[in-house]
Amino acid sequence: MPLKYLMWLLKAAIFFTLFAFALNNQQDATVHFFFGTQWRAPLVLVVLSAFALGLAIGALGMVPRWLQQRAAAKRRRRGLSTLTADDPASTHHGL
Repeated sequence: MPLKYLMWLLKAAIFFTLFAFALNNQQDATVHFFFGTQWRAPLVLVVLSAFALGLAIGALGMVPRWLQQRAAAKRRRRGLSTLTADDPASTHHGL
């Protein structure tokens, strides 16, 4: 039970730290892109956008590995099911 309250306290501390960060960084920041384009937004929004973009790129970069793992698991399951169906020694008849 005390661990539950400790976790809530930790979550509250993280929330208030991030909230204070957002309040302290309300000044505008300019992000310069290519060809002279730019984006002006509060600094906290720029940081949050960069974080979200990094998460999205990281997740998309992991998709091929996830698909490979999923296909390998499916092949293993299929191999195990045919192995147990074909192998008479693997079946137990309660003797």
